[in-house]
Amino acid sequence: MHQGFGILSTRQRRLAWLGFLLAALQAPVSAWLVSDESWLFSVCVALMVATVIIADDAARRRPANATSD
Repeated sequence: MHQGFGILSTRQRRLAWLGFLLAALQAPVSAWLVSDESWLFSVCVALMVATVIIADDAARRRPANATSD
């Protein structure tokens, strides 16, 4: 049974993880330094990148011969 291909290449996947980690780490730091709620933007970006990583995981776990509905 062959694994399916993801929507991201290996390099893009590594960059997505790096972007997720940077955005997730920047949010609490900027919340501590800035008095307004602009740190929520970092949280939203981290959640969107995490969604792409999860979708890539799901595509990779699907068998290669499976068809989409």
